[in-house]
Amino acid sequence: MSEAFEFDVVVVGHGIAGLCAAVSAMERGKKVAVLERAPEDDSGGCTRYTEAYLRLKSEDELSDDFEEILAQCGVSSASPNIVQAMAQAPEQWSGVVRSSAVTDPDFIATFARETIPTIQWLKDKGIRFIATHLPHITLRDHTPMIVPSGGGLAMQEALLASAVKGGVSFFYETAARGLMQDAQGKITGVEAVSRNNRPMQFHAGSVVLACGGFEGNPEMLARYMGQGATNIRPVAPGCHFNLGDGIEMAKAAGAALSGDYNTYHATPIDERSGRPEAKMLVFPYGIVVNRQGYRFIDEAPGASYETFDRFCHAVQAQEDGVGYAVYDAKMGDIPNYERAIFSDKPPITAGTLEGLARELGIPEQNFLETVEQYNAACQPGDFHAEYPDGLRTHGLTPRKSNWARPIDTGPFHAYPLISSSIITLGGIKTDASARVLNTEGDPIPNLYAAGAVVGMFYRKYAAATSVLRGAVFGRIAGAQV
Repeated sequence: MSEAFEFDVVVVGHGIAGLCAAVSAMERGKKVAVLERAPEDDSGGCTRYTEAYLRLKSEDELSDDFEEILAQCGVSSASPNIVQAMAQAPEQWSGVVRSSAVTDPDFIATFARETIPTIQWLKDKGIRFIATHLPHITLRDHTPMIVPSGGGLAMQEALLASAVKGGVSFFYETAARGLMQDAQGKITGVEAVSRNNRPMQFHAGSVVLACGGFEGNPEMLARYMGQGATNIRPVAPGCHFNLGDGIEMAKAAGAALSGDYNTYHATPIDERSGRPEAKMLVFPYGIVVNRQGYRFIDEAPGASYETFDRFCHAVQAQEDGVGYAVYDAKMGDIPNYERAIFSDKPPITAGTLEGLARELGIPEQNFLETVEQYNAACQPGDFHAEYPDGLRTHGLTPRKSNWARPIDTGPFHAYPLISSSIITLGGIKTDASARVLNTEGDPIPNLYAAGAVVGMFYRKYAAATSVLRGAVFGRIAGAQV
């Protein structure tokens, strides 16, 4: 027989979205339980490990492109009729429009409107924010942003302290398995399992799903990402706990799906490193070859963060999902290039290209021909590492569009890169009040969701918005229950 508990609110997930929902509900006098699959010391999902870049110019000001970039990422090839219908007031939308695979303008407007109040709310919890830039070399990457001092872990610790002080109950090593639903379609709680497969039931007036995407679920990755999905590695240990449970539970209860299930936000990491977020962001300044010694993509079509996903998806599709970033001693000419290397492993180094091929275990002749052809295609011109300089190859397929300098000065270096998932983009559909919508466009009574379990991005991700949307809509969800 299942062990049973009674709460006003059950929150599934312990990351930024879940903690914001729990604290927000607690502040309204609700009796709150948080279910977390991970052990206490590993709790927090991706939040624990992220730097938590926020797309804000300051604590009081959004980025200039905030709503514009969200709108660009919020639709794929939607019917013009759906888009046109969304220009009307939300109360006039049909069920088809409400449940459509488009991030609606009301959701985006709410995100923008509630961001600064959420930042101030987080400051009240003791979280301090500082100005920063993304950790890339190119000037185009130097969009002003803020981060919490201490990163995502500092946010987690501050919110956790507030939750514990306010009486929120935490159930670690407890995985949600399904939603409880009555004959009228209302959500009445969560069925879960604790250690040793012990069944548990959490009866509640409201449930908030905040348990992330499916970065750690090989089956879902294979189902949606296709070829090479087995080569994708979660970017941080916390992502291994993100198994897509919230999506599957909500789907079983009739939830509409949204977001782009065929792609994910990615970053290249050093295959050899076990360090969280062992990002390798210098690849645009050299060439990248596969296990056969051949180039397979334009390494530098633009500023690096704008090309991460496309680059990583191409690496994923290579043999064993590996690409080798190769560069020579001229990398030392780039000021502070080391700040774009987050691996704890040194580069693989050799005095000659032949020696480097042997160190990498790739066909020597193929590699030498690749470098020879690349070097011959490089053109004279001024090299400017700090912005896309247009120094491109000529007559080479695939071309290299920027920073194309010959690789001819030893010693030569390489890093083995693999694709690492930061967040999956597919999820469930909610409205601007964080209510989960069913496939008919109606709210599922008593069910809310926030964070990466909600699908809102298509084709590409809007940089530095993931932690922010978890906080904003987690707080909104907690205020609704």
